[in-house]
Amino acid sequence: MDKKYDFRKTEKELQDLWEEEGIYRYQNGRDRKVFSIDTPPPTVSGKLHIGHVFSYTQAEMIARYKRMRGYDVFYPFGFDDNGLPTERLVEKDSGIRAADMPGSLFREKCMETIAAYEADFKSMWQRLGLSVDWSLQYQTVSDDTRRISQRAFLELVKQKRAYRKESPVLWCTQCRTSIAQAELEMKEQESVFNYLAFEAEGETLLIATTRPELLYGCVCVFVNPEDERYRHLAGKKARVPLYGFEIPVLTDEQASMDKGTGAVMCATYGDTADTAWCEKHGLPYKRVICPDGTIDREVPLIGGMKIRQAREAILQKLEKDGALVRREEMTHMVAVHERCGTDVEIIPSSQWYIDVLSEKERFLTAADEIRWHPAHMKSRYISWVENLKWDWCISRQRYFGVPFPVWYCKSCKEPVFAEEDRLPVNPAEEGPGKACRCGCREFIPETAVFDTWATSSVSPLINARYKEADDRSGEILPMGMRHQAHEIIRTWAFYTIVRSLYHTGNIPWKDIMISGFVLAKPGEKISKSKSNGGLSPIELIETHSADAIRYWAAGAKLGTDTFFSEEDLRPSKRFLNKLYNASRFALMHLEDYRPGEGTEPVLLPVDLWILERVKETVTDAEALLEEYEMGQARKIIDELFWEDFCDYYIEIVKERLYQPEKHGAGERAGAQYALYHTLLGILKLYAIYVPYITDYIYRSYFREFEKEVSLHCLLWTAEKPDSQLLAFGSHLKEVIAGVRKEKTERQESMKEPIPQLVITCPGKLMKYYKKSGKDIMACTSAEKIIFRN
Repeated sequence: MDKKYDFRKTEKELQDLWEEEGIYRYQNGRDRKVFSIDTPPPTVSGKLHIGHVFSYTQAEMIARYKRMRGYDVFYPFGFDDNGLPTERLVEKDSGIRAADMPGSLFREKCMETIAAYEADFKSMWQRLGLSVDWSLQYQTVSDDTRRISQRAFLELVKQKRAYRKESPVLWCTQCRTSIAQAELEMKEQESVFNYLAFEAEGETLLIATTRPELLYGCVCVFVNPEDERYRHLAGKKARVPLYGFEIPVLTDEQASMDKGTGAVMCATYGDTADTAWCEKHGLPYKRVICPDGTIDREVPLIGGMKIRQAREAILQKLEKDGALVRREEMTHMVAVHERCGTDVEIIPSSQWYIDVLSEKERFLTAADEIRWHPAHMKSRYISWVENLKWDWCISRQRYFGVPFPVWYCKSCKEPVFAEEDRLPVNPAEEGPGKACRCGCREFIPETAVFDTWATSSVSPLINARYKEADDRSGEILPMGMRHQAHEIIRTWAFYTIVRSLYHTGNIPWKDIMISGFVLAKPGEKISKSKSNGGLSPIELIETHSADAIRYWAAGAKLGTDTFFSEEDLRPSKRFLNKLYNASRFALMHLEDYRPGEGTEPVLLPVDLWILERVKETVTDAEALLEEYEMGQARKIIDELFWEDFCDYYIEIVKERLYQPEKHGAGERAGAQYALYHTLLGILKLYAIYVPYITDYIYRSYFREFEKEVSLHCLLWTAEKPDSQLLAFGSHLKEVIAGVRKEKTERQESMKEPIPQLVITCPGKLMKYYKKSGKDIMACTSAEKIIFRN
């Protein structure tokens, strides 16, 4: 081992070695049981940040753990590179707009951009030491993925689970596309309740609204049938201010008597309540909001204006007309698009949907069939499913994505679907290659693309090469584990469960591991869009080492959020320095040691104790890692290394190693035996956390005897520890700690001689103590030891 560890040189050399040796290559389950991992394909929407490192590293530790437990680990990596996030990245980087150029040219620009970003992403993940099998890499925009995704869609059409209809849809006027319920975020906004004077039966009917710009879209006024204030108006007509047309006054038990004035204007469409009322009561649609966020030009007084401009203009006209009675400032929750923060509108549109509402009970049952880590995260999923109000809208009015494999007959308007053997297809560039059932051969291509979640939701099928020539579904499905962040439980977790149940009839994975966020400050998640992540991951790796970042990432409890600053890497670097120096010390004393050769080792009780502590730690760490608690597992490994190995064992056997003439050659060999196996055990335990430095130390010495080219090819072996030896070691530590404490309080050197040391111990431990006299005397500088029961 070098005097000083050069992580920059070593990490690069080991990265190349692991790749050349194929250490992490999946072997198709030929010799070992398979553990498959559904890895989140990161969205190609900007630079990676420490938050990505945090969650991906935690999951990667599980991959390493499972491999060292003897599994053939199927560990792929993908890139989610189609859809709106990528489009916006390309537009921002290139200074172009997709709407202003031919679709084929824009797609070409997207492919160039994602190639550069994905190369950077892959390089960073490799530098971080992710033990991915890169031969399993996929893109959500590749031909193979498009074919699998389009085939899966056609399956849903045949099952009558995917359908197209024209109906009110959630719409983002900024992104100019339909969105799904899962893409909504509720945001608190300052607003105003505007009290408007409608006229009904010769009296003023006061109605409060925050959306006066929708006045022209009023189709009804609702009152609660139990509200005595308005019972006499039920079935009558009300006149809309400014516009003067009449609308019916109807009753509905969902009209709140406590909100506003209790009389509610129903406009098409102000919110989801309006859509529900319109469907329930068969009310007409009056167009006000256009897809681009302007008021329809046919709307008198405000046509052509942007929404907020129209709101102010209509209020001015209402005030001038005397119809604006009063205004009250208020704060309320508004649905916004999570991608851009724009207030979401509801407009009629023809879209493709996947039916989820009819199978809610099935999805809830699936939650119980999956093991959630942490367990409380399941409640978020259950709450989401129980509160679903819309089927899943999967079509998007965008440019760069997976096209729907469908055309519409010019004559009869019926959809014509692509034949499976022609997939993947792009309807904008080719026809269906067959006539419609009506005989017509002219078609209109579907221009919408799949929502990006509609593609990433089939990631288990993509990994399984679903219905491809090399389908491996039987090998890896259901997958062993999915890891993801908690904010996409309602999207990626839910949608993947839906698709897996619909396509395979089974859950997608047995376990789901939910990580927390890295926060820049209280309540603020580090994100690509906010650029609040500090140094980039690659800069952090080059400055502090991959191992330092990985050790930090393992510190948090699973599912909990954490903060990050470079200062937080100090404990990591202190640990790495300690591990290196302790290993150098150990290997210095192992230079003349050859396992199974030379002097027969005489193992003293303290040697046996430290070996049992390794067994105990392996057993306890395994139990925690099976629950995906890599942070708590690291904590107990740290206790073994820092306390038992460094603070006690090494200090106890130092003299035995340095002075065999005093203690005996066999006793020195016993210390070497324990040192060899304990350090190797500690390296194996830490290998999943800090793979570079542990493999470097292994290859510096142990490889000659263990034969495997890398530490990461060795296995964890769990054995039941000897409880009496563990009790002895624990008691001995208390004795030594007591001596150290007393010397510290007396301000004496630790080497200060003790004329007589009296040790009181349980009778069952006496046999160990009587064999440990020389070790204890050497460690405490005691000149005489008396043992008492």
